[in-house]
Amino acid sequence: MKFKDINIRDPYVLPYDGKYYLYGTRGSTAWCSAAGLDVYVSDDLESWSEPHECFTVTKDFWANKEVWAPEVHIYKDKFYMFVSLRSDTRARGTQILRSDSPMGPFLPFTDDAITPKEWECLDGTFYISKKGEPYIVFCHEWVQVTDGEICAMKLSDDLSHPVGEPVILFRASEPFWADKSRDKFITDGPFMYRTNCGKLLMIWSTFTQSGYVQAIAHSDNDDIDGNWIHEDLLFEKDGGHGMIFNDYNDNKYLILHSPNENPLERPVLFGIKEENGTLVLK
Repeated sequence: MKFKDINIRDPYVLPYDGKYYLYGTRGSTAWCSAAGLDVYVSDDLESWSEPHECFTVTKDFWANKEVWAPEVHIYKDKFYMFVSLRSDTRARGTQILRSDSPMGPFLPFTDDAITPKEWECLDGTFYISKKGEPYIVFCHEWVQVTDGEICAMKLSDDLSHPVGEPVILFRASEPFWADKSRDKFITDGPFMYRTNCGKLLMIWSTFTQSGYVQAIAHSDNDDIDGNWIHEDLLFEKDGGHGMIFNDYNDNKYLILHSPNENPLERPVLFGIKEENGTLVLK
């Protein structure tokens, strides 16, 4: 399969053991009941395997709708999937699943989402502080707060429960380029990235007058508890919810979905580089 054949949103690539593992929201069930999530495998980032179901929504699982934005992180020799979902009776939240393999099966090791249960939350990602403390960084959704927020919350060492309260890092209306004429402000898809010189960046997505965009910000103390400074947009051509990874030749890539229209969305890969302490497309 090629990218043109893969209808997913929120693409995420995990390089592991000489291969590349691609995860994402199934385009066919993005806004309805969903049975699970898939992984695609490649040797070269061009040709991909057929989808292999790596997470299955079982009948006794608490959620079955809008199964979104899987990210897989290696932590303490296990593979942890951060995935957002909801049900007809429960608010959207991010749950952390676990597996011994990037192929899955990813299974719950706690009973519920780890984000606050009374909040509408999505797009949780993983961050380890300079002190080695694990965090979830996630969006508090605009449907509940109007001005969408990106928050951070410290986790236990085994990622099973919070050990601190959520802290707001910034709101979607704050960047200098934000479209102040909007009546709602959206935060999507945070992803943390540390530059070679130690600067902590976050890429995230929102909407401007040009449509769905990929934004970038940095922390003024290079850790999660700094003040977040917004930079120029990274990509503003109807695409976003991206992440950054290196291939096995040390080439750096941004992958995102574009266009932001269902069912036309596909993974799109861009070369990217560090320049003057930030990221720019090649």
